[in-house]
Amino acid sequence: MTNKHSKIKVVVAMSGGVDSAVAAALLKKEGYDVVGVFMQFWFPKGEIYGENRCCSLESFNEAKKVADTLDIPLHKLNVGKSFKEKVVDEFLKLYRSGKTPNPCVTCNKFIKFDLLLKHARTIWGADYLATGHYARLQKTKPSLLRGKDKNKDQSYFLYNLKKKDLPHLLFPVGGYTKSEIRQVAKKLKLSVHSKSDSQEICFVGNSHYDFLKKYLKLKGGNIIDERGNILGEHSGLPLYTIGQRTGLGLAGGPWYVCGFNRRKNELTVTRDQAKSDIFSNELKCVSVNWIGGKPKLPLKCQAQIRYRTKPVNCNVFNVSGGLKVVFSSKQRAIMPGQSIVFYRGQEVLGGGVIV
Repeated sequence: MTNKHSKIKVVVAMSGGVDSAVAAALLKKEGYDVVGVFMQFWFPKGEIYGENRCCSLESFNEAKKVADTLDIPLHKLNVGKSFKEKVVDEFLKLYRSGKTPNPCVTCNKFIKFDLLLKHARTIWGADYLATGHYARLQKTKPSLLRGKDKNKDQSYFLYNLKKKDLPHLLFPVGGYTKSEIRQVAKKLKLSVHSKSDSQEICFVGNSHYDFLKKYLKLKGGNIIDERGNILGEHSGLPLYTIGQRTGLGLAGGPWYVCGFNRRKNELTVTRDQAKSDIFSNELKCVSVNWIGGKPKLPLKCQAQIRYRTKPVNCNVFNVSGGLKVVFSSKQRAIMPGQSIVFYRGQEVLGGGVIV
């Protein structure tokens, strides 16, 4: 084991999952002074949903077992209050207003790469903060790149990173595929090597919809077609999103959600999504962050309007209050509240929130 990095301290955010475990292991193998930190988020106390999966007792015990195997310290950091205010409350607020938020983007922006980064440097005197994200960093010209594994690339969630913070970050698993990470974990006899990935939003428990029904005051109303014919009843507009075809309870389908009339509390559906507002070739976005600084506009680049979609060529223009994005082809189900992320090849240029 090399010791060339022995005086360089790295705080690793350890969640009890295989990615962060291997991130810590790879850094330890390289000789860094590794300190594990397990963040305690918010979860609904006493509810049937149980604890937030990212900070459950089981997850902490798994992170502790990995830390003991690697012979590194593991600290707890309670960020519950900030997480509730910045992530959960904002999540509910946006759903209440008819938007579809992305809480993972919000968590990365305010919790992991703001609050935790500050704590890593001030409390533990760390030189770097490392996480198990599937993304890469280019150090010579500080920039954020896609992860090697196209199926696991998480750069979409990281577009709010600041250029000044990039030199203080490490993404050790970004140059690996998921299968390679599991092989490394198994070879190192880490107990989490076969732990499954979490799919749902961490704090909602078993059901996204049950969580919304619990915390929002929902009011049912009519489901209508594009001619205004009443077809059935919905359970509350925040439970639906543009392009949705499941959970509508309508016969004679398939039916697709294509619009909302919030004044009348009506949900509009269509059988012919191609001739509806489900597809559009442009959008407006706000709250834009350019990682390397604002580029010259208009800008030709690629963009994604959701995680794991293929990047599409687009042109980006300045407009009053934000940016206008025009795509080379129509995009399905552009939803306010979601993020659009801009790329140039492998590099993440930045992103914003769709309005």
